[in-house]
Amino acid sequence: MHKYLILCFFLSINAFAQSSMLQPPRMLRNMTDPLDMQEQEDSPEQHDVKEIRKAEERHTETWGAIDPGKGVLLGKTDAGSINLSFYVLARYMNQQPASQSYHDHLGNKRNVDTRNDIELHRAIMWLRGWAYDPKLEYVINFWTVNTTKNVNIIGSIAYNFDKKFVLQAGIDGLPGARSLNGQHPYFLSGDRFMGDEFFKPGFTMGLTARGQLTDTLFYRLMVGNALSEVGIKASQFTRNMAYGGSVWILPTGEFGPRGGYGDYEMHDKLSSRFGISVTQSREDRFAQPDINDNPNNTQLRLSDGVNLFDEGALAQGVTIQRANYSILSADAAVKYRGFFFDFNYYWRWLDGFKKNGPTPEDNIFDHGFMMQTAYQIVPRKWEIYSSYTYIWGEFNNPWEVVGGFNYYPRDTRNWRLNVMVNHLEQSPVGSFFGFYTAGQTGETVALSTDIFF
Repeated sequence: MHKYLILCFFLSINAFAQSSMLQPPRMLRNMTDPLDMQEQEDSPEQHDVKEIRKAEERHTETWGAIDPGKGVLLGKTDAGSINLSFYVLARYMNQQPASQSYHDHLGNKRNVDTRNDIELHRAIMWLRGWAYDPKLEYVINFWTVNTTKNVNIIGSIAYNFDKKFVLQAGIDGLPGARSLNGQHPYFLSGDRFMGDEFFKPGFTMGLTARGQLTDTLFYRLMVGNALSEVGIKASQFTRNMAYGGSVWILPTGEFGPRGGYGDYEMHDKLSSRFGISVTQSREDRFAQPDINDNPNNTQLRLSDGVNLFDEGALAQGVTIQRANYSILSADAAVKYRGFFFDFNYYWRWLDGFKKNGPTPEDNIFDHGFMMQTAYQIVPRKWEIYSSYTYIWGEFNNPWEVVGGFNYYPRDTRNWRLNVMVNHLEQSPVGSFFGFYTAGQTGETVALSTDIFF
C-alpha cells in the first residue's frame, strides 16, 4: 500500500482544506523584536529594515530547510535588496565507551569508532533579498560542516505569486519528516535526535511549491534529484527523482517562529500543530568504481546501522545497486506557557532491490516513534528538555533516551548554551553531521553554543 502514499497525500490536502473544524487564527504578541516595538521616529536605516520586514510578512511563511535569519540590511535600491545573516555552532562531544564493537544481523563483527573532539561544527552564511520584483526572492548560502570538511555554495530562487502559492528552485529538504520543514536551528539541541535522524530523507536540489491554503492550513510539495545531494555530483544522478510532500494544520494560526521546538515564546493560550508527510525515491548507490567502489549514498541504513548500499549488507558478496525508499510520518505538537510536547511516528519501506545476487530479504519495513518535551523553568532563560525514541526494525530494535538543558544569556532564543546527555542501544544511524556513530551502545555528552543572527 505504501506505493500509493503520494496519491493519499494529495487527497488529504483537499480533505483538510474543506474541513469545517478549522478555527480562525490568533495573533501572537511580539516579544522577539524590540525594533518593531519602538514608538519614536525611525532613522532611515530602521525605516529600510521595517519596509523589508513588511514585505516579508506579505508572503507566506517559507518553512524551508535553508531559511536565513533577519540579520542586517546591507543595501537596498529600487532594483532590489541584500541582507546578511549567519548561523554558527561550536561543540564538544564525547561518545562512550571509547572502545566497543557489535555484531550485525549477518554475524559480522563491526568496530564502533567513537568520537571525543571539539569542533566549530557548523557555519552558515546567507545573502538574501529580492531582485527587480519584490516577489522575486533569492538566497545565496555559504555552508560548511567542518567535521566532514564539506564546503558548499548553494541557495534558491523563489517567486511569491501569493500566500497560497510560492514556487522555488534550489536547495531544500524533502518533506518526509516534520524537522525538514524549517525548524532548524530551533531544535531542542544542536542537531536532530536518533529517531528523526534514522527515518528522515535529506537535502537536495529541486523544485518546491509551498503556501497557506487557509488561515490554518499549510502545505509544501517538492521534487528533487535524490534523497540527499551531499557529496554527489550531477554526473552520478540517474533519471529517477525523489518526490515528497507535507501538509499541516495550525488550529490557532501560528506555532511560534519557524515552527520551532520548545515554547520560548511562552504562549498564554494553547498552540498546536498536526501534520502528515510523505516521500518516495528510487535511490542509487552512486558508487565511484575508481575509488574502491565505495557507495557515496550514505542516507539509507538498516536498523542495525549497516549502510544498505555497502557490499554484503544483506548477503555475503551481494551488493544492492538501487532500491526504493518510501516514508510516511505523522506528527502532533503543543505549546503552552513554556511547556512543549512533540510526537512523531514514522513508517519506512525499502524494496525494489536491483542487486547482483540473491538476498534473504526482498523488502524491509521499519517503524518507530520519537517524542520530545521541554519546559521553560525560568521563562526565556532556562529550559530543560528530554526525548525518547524506539524503533521496531527489521534487524534490531534500537532506542534512545535524552536529557538536557538550554541557557539563554540574552533576551533572545538566537544565542544559547546547550548541554545534552543521551543513552542509546546500538545506534542505527551514524555520520559526522550529528550526535551518532553507527552501532554505538552507551552514552554521548555534548556541550555546545550556537548563534543565529
